[in-house]
This record gives sequence, structure tokens and C-alpha cells, in this order.
Amino acid sequence: MRILKLTPQIERQLLRSRQERDVEADQIAAQIIADVRKRGDAALFAWARKLDGVKLRRQSLWISPRSMRAAHSEVAPEFIRALRHAAQNVRRVAAKQLPKPWSLQVEPGVRISQLVRPIATIGCYIPGGRFALVSTLLMTVIPAQVAGVRRIVVICPRPNKELLAAADFLGINEFAHVGGAHGIAALAYGTRSIPRVDKIFGPGNRYVTAAKQRVSHDCAIDLPAGPTEAIVLATQGNPRWIAADLLAQAEHAPDAGSFLVTTSESLAKQVQTEIAAQLKKLPADNPAHFSIRKTGAILATNSFQSACTFVNQFAGEHLSIPDNADLLLKNITAAGTIFVGPWAAQPFGDYATGSNHVLPTGGWARARGGLSAADFTKCISVQTITKTGFSALANDVQILARAEGLLAHANAIEVRR
Repeated sequence: MRILKLTPQIERQLLRSRQERDVEADQIAAQIIADVRKRGDAALFAWARKLDGVKLRRQSLWISPRSMRAAHSEVAPEFIRALRHAAQNVRRVAAKQLPKPWSLQVEPGVRISQLVRPIATIGCYIPGGRFALVSTLLMTVIPAQVAGVRRIVVICPRPNKELLAAADFLGINEFAHVGGAHGIAALAYGTRSIPRVDKIFGPGNRYVTAAKQRVSHDCAIDLPAGPTEAIVLATQGNPRWIAADLLAQAEHAPDAGSFLVTTSESLAKQVQTEIAAQLKKLPADNPAHFSIRKTGAILATNSFQSACTFVNQFAGEHLSIPDNADLLLKNITAAGTIFVGPWAAQPFGDYATGSNHVLPTGGWARARGGLSAADFTKCISVQTITKTGFSALANDVQILARAEGLLAHANAIEVRR
């Protein structure tokens, strides 16, 4: 892993590189989406064959509940136990995240209330690159269930038996064997085989992320959750543990980004040595071998302030602060999720703490946090106005309406006098 001095030029290069990759992905995603919108199932199956190596027909697209039950019976009891533990924590956190209904008398005769209603139909995208991510199924389906969503459609390009067992464990009955930008397009616009949903959830590679952003003009999405990003911000710490956290996220994909930002030259060199040693223990086909050298870096700076400024500008998906947390946290304003303390290994958040691992990437953490149960609901305001409230508001509303030149607005008040 290279060590770079964190100069303004290096910072600009790192921030620009994400935008450049998105341009290419957007062009490819746009082509796929247009084809699926035009040709429906024919395009969906053609792209699945070309990109995923899967020959689909309408009859083989949907995985039967029977197949999911069979997978459940085949997996190890230890897997189901771990699944149950993680699911319990995700469910507890999701329940805490739900918005609450409320009612407020703003003034005599004017009452504003909030109704909380679940989204009717959602699609959950489960990445299926080297391995299907069981954890993403938990992170998208469980908050939806807690929110009361009635119809949950799951898609994945390469589901394995563990994923199917988890789907059965969660009570999923609509699971399609498809993915990629073509799967996103099918969920957003509907085909003969795939139902159109109201909102799409789940992370994916750069093409899936670009497709989600493209279809967001017509179908709601959760957030841009693309190639994973990890930053460790440390002035000191255990180099072996820091290296392990960086490699953990680096193995997601060849374009994953892992960074150590540090003011310690000694720590930078120790982590570099540890990464080289730990890489030797990983299989040769593990994506970390590529991403840790090509996309990631150790960024050294003499200034504590410049380190924090970069972290906030980058707004990474995962941020670890192993030591000096009280000092460092005060200066952090943007991150998808933050792991505090030396024992807070990033994989805990990926699987089982209960905090959601669907997180904003590409700098979107400057504007929002990770997925929550609230994202599966809609808050509807209810306005109740009595005759007393009408009398109190009428004159001022007419004055404001006329100031904007909206005479019909003023008239809607006048006719009630």
C-alpha cells in the first residue's frame, strides 16, 4: 500500500477519481436502462446472460418458497444461530429509528398532525459478485418489516444457499434470480415478469449505483451506496488491527477504497508493513490484492486539521477512530458510520451490531447518514382548521397570496368569508 503525503493536489486527485469513474458507469447504466424500458423481459434476460452468465426464462426467474425452505434445511445450525443473533440486533435498532406520529395545536383552531405510513412496495437489491451478501438481505428486509411494508421484492444475480436460507428465515416469498443495472431498471419500471416497485434499496457496484441514480427520476431510491470506502483516522493505534480493518473493506471489490489518514510517520510505515504481511495470507483472487494497491493509500500529514478536513471532504462510507476519539470526533462532520475505539472492528457493523450497513458512498455522507427504518416510511402531514382557525389566518394568508400575484389563492379564502 502506497504512502502519500496529503497535499492539496493529492486531495483533489482522490476526490476527482470517484467522479470520473461515475461518468463511465453512468453511460453504461443509461444504455442498459433504456433497453430494459424498451424491450422489457427480452432485454432483462439478454443482459443477465451477457453480464451475469445466467440463462433466464420467466419460469426460472423466480425462486420458489420450496427452494428457499430446502436451502434453510441444508445450512449449518451455526449459520442460523448467527443469523438470528444479527437479525435480532438489526430489528432492535430499526424499531428505535421509526418516526412517531404526533399532533400539535399550532394556535386556536389550527391543528397539525403527522401520520406515519409504510411504503407499499419495495425492491431490495442484494449484491452477488464473488459471494451473495446475506448481511445486505438483513439490512434491507428487516427495517422494511419493522416499518410495516407489505410487499418486499428481493433480487440478486447469484444467490447461494445461505442467502436463500436467510430469505426463508425472514419470510420472503418474492425472490428473483437477477441483478445488475438491468435488475434495477426492471424494479423501477416493471416488466412482464418483474413488478414495478415504489422504492429501491440496497448497495451495489458502480453500475448498480449509477443505475439507481438514473432511475431515481421515476422511482425513489434509498441512497447512492456504491463501491465500498473505508477510512481509518489515527494519530496512534495498533498497526495490525488498523491494517486488518483496511483489508476487510478492500476485499469487497477491485474498486473499493481503503485509506489510513495519520499524522504519525511511524504508524504509516508500520501499517504499510502489516498490510503487506496480511495480504500474503489472502487467496490470490481476493480483490484486496488489487484495490489496496490501486485505489487505497496511506495519507500522511503533519497537520491534525488537514487530516480532519480531508476526512470530512471525502465523507467516506466507513470511518474508524481507534484512539483519541473524544478529540477527533469533535472535528468530524461527515461519514456514513463511525467506529469508535480499538475494539470496534468494521466487520461488526457489516453484520451484527444492529446499525445498518447500507451507507452513503461517493461523498453523499456530506448530506445524509446510512439507511434506517425511517427510509421505509412516509410522514404525511394532516391539517385540521376550524372556523376559529380560519378567522385567525384568513387576512394574513390573503395578503401573502396577493403579494405573490396568486389571486386564485386569495379567492379561495374570500369565498369562505
